[in-house]
Formats: sequence, structure tokens, C-alpha cells
Amino acid sequence: MGSAPRMKEKLATGHLSILKALGSCKQFCPSGREFGPVASKVCSQSSPSRQRPLAKCLSPGTTSATTRSTQSGILACFGPSVMIQACRLLVGHESLAQQRTHVEINGTRIEDTFAEAFRMRYVRLVVTAHDEHWLDAAVREFTGYSSSIISCDSETGLERTLASDDTPDGRPGAAILIFGFSPEALATVVPNRAGQCLMTCPTTAVYDGLSAGEKRIALGKTIRYFGDGFQKSKLIGGRRFWRIPVMDGEFLIEHMAHVDKGVGGGNIIIQGETQLVALEAARRAIAAIDRVPGVITPFPGGVARSGSKVGSRYKGLKASTADEYCPTLRGRAPSKLAEGANAAYEIVIDGMDEPSVAAAMAAGIRAAAGSGVVAISAGNYGGKLGKFHFHLRQLLA
Repeated sequence: MGSAPRMKEKLATGHLSILKALGSCKQFCPSGREFGPVASKVCSQSSPSRQRPLAKCLSPGTTSATTRSTQSGILACFGPSVMIQACRLLVGHESLAQQRTHVEINGTRIEDTFAEAFRMRYVRLVVTAHDEHWLDAAVREFTGYSSSIISCDSETGLERTLASDDTPDGRPGAAILIFGFSPEALATVVPNRAGQCLMTCPTTAVYDGLSAGEKRIALGKTIRYFGDGFQKSKLIGGRRFWRIPVMDGEFLIEHMAHVDKGVGGGNIIIQGETQLVALEAARRAIAAIDRVPGVITPFPGGVARSGSKVGSRYKGLKASTADEYCPTLRGRAPSKLAEGANAAYEIVIDGMDEPSVAAAMAAGIRAAAGSGVVAISAGNYGGKLGKFHFHLRQLLA
């Protein structure tokens, strides 16, 4: 003969099968009427011989035939009135649970889900140039065609710009992150991009942006041969550099670069009432993420309009459109879009470590939330593929 909350707890934890057996309890529970029960309540219409406390009847420890049955058991023991009351209790409990787990920021629902990310390897390069103009040109060239490892050779992006006081040669600088699935892959990608995109850009120099890592790959050691025998090496502070003659003087590049473990694929999905609302929210999120050190957002402007799922109905395709988030496919395919959402954008985050990705996701969520943004969710594979799971609500706790 416990209290009403205890009654609800027992119904919810011990006998969810009762609710399932009722089919749809809504047909037994008239709307617009609230039932304020106590656990010892019995059906006033049942006979005295059948008046047993409802809590006892439904207790998980009870072994009577009544509790082993479901709908028919309740009917037999208490009659239809108590069955209706039991339904109301269950529905009320679920409603309260939903209220407790409902999370909003500035009117935007934060869905109870997680982003699934993967172990990747990364290289961090520091690039300097004569001025901001040529630095920007070098970074843009280097980070082109590198939005997704699905089809690109790597995922790259600007981690942050560096003041002259923070660079090895006292010139304006930028830190670039390059992500791949293995050190061996990066050993091909990084020298190739450095040679084609950085050496070709006027006034640039390239340095290893990490002081340690799990291994090292060749950088200038590979590119030096462009000097055709005229290249010179120089050892400064225990670090070897190559001076490669070019048409405006010399291109300076470090001999080796460190590779370390990183995290790729953190993400948030912003769902807005309109395309413009979602787009503005995405830009707010990117601006916030840009202030977090150690991360990049490799897609154009940091945002992906064409989120993808693994596989396709067409043979040979690794990935295809994320139809569950396409507003024009509502009614033709299962949808994960929140009610009222008519556009969605995904922001993918790669980072030097797990805390960096978590901080970036939290910053992005808080900045994106606001008027017209119906919900913020994330993409995952059911937890079966990625090692790292970033639960949205936990990030905001």
C-alpha cells in the first residue's frame, strides 16, 4: 500500500508488458481527465472478494496467475475501471519521464542522441608567409578538395591563425590540421599537398606543428628533390630543414613531421524551420567552433548540406544521401527530421583529441540554438562502428 509515485514506479519498471498487451492504452484512457490514485485504490465496482491492493497485484514479486497474465488478468482481478486507472498511471509516468528528459536551449530541443566518431591520425603544419594575403592564399589552396575522407585523400582545415610572435620565423602564420586513417596514408598525402599547394605559393615556409607524436613521416625529406641537387639542408636547434631554390628565393620546409592520434567525425545536425534560419544557425555554430583550439570543420565554410549514410542502392557507391534528413523525402522515406523542420545542416568536427571535439560540439550546439531552430541532433551508426560516442545532452551538462 505505497504512495502514488511508488505505484507509478512499479508499473513502469516491473510491468511494461501489461501496457504492451493492452495494444494501445489510449483507447482505454479517456483524454481530458486526470486520475489521482493511491496504490491501495481498488475498483469500487468490483466485489469485496476481489478487492486487493493494486500495488500488490502488480508487484514484480507476486507470483499469482493474475500478475502473470496481462490485460485479461487485470480485467479478471479488478474489472475495467481499474484497468483504465492502471493505463492512466503508466501514461502519466511516461509523461513525467519525458518532461524530466526534455532538454532545450533558447527554445531549441536538444535530442537525446549521440555523435559517433572514429580514431584517425593527424599531422599539424605551421605555415608562414610574408603577409596575410599570401598566407590566406596558401591555406585556401592546401585545404581544398578535402571535405571527407570518403572520397578525398584526407580531411584538412585551418585550426587557427598565429600571430607573428607565435611562429618560428616571426611572420604571420597559420596552423593546419590534416587527418587520415593511417600514418602511411598521411606519408603520401602531406608531402604531396605541401609540394603542390605550399611550395608553389609565394613567400611561404612550412614547419612541423607538433613537438611529439606516435611516429614521424617525411616532409621536406621528400620534397627536397625538387631542388634538383641545388637544395641545402640546415640544422637549427636539433631540427633539420631544407632550403629549396625557387624563383623568388628559397622555400624553407622542415625535414620530418610528427603524426599523432586524433578523433574524426564528431558532428551536430542543425534543423531549422527554414533554410535561411538553419543556415544562420550553422554560421553561428561555426564561429563558436572556430574559437576552440585543436579542431577543424573540413566541409565548405564548415558546413555540409549533403549529409550521407553508408552504402547505396547503387552498386559500388560507398555513401549516398542521408534520406532521413531530406525534407523533400518526407512521406517517401522514414524521416528523422523534427516536426516543423524544413532544412538541416551537418557540421563535422575533427580534433586532436576527444576533449577538443567535445568542447567544439558543445560550443556549436549552444551557439546554434535559438529562434526557428527546431532541434539539434547528431549522426551515428548505432554505436557499432566508431570508438567515440559524444552524447549531446552530456556535453551540455
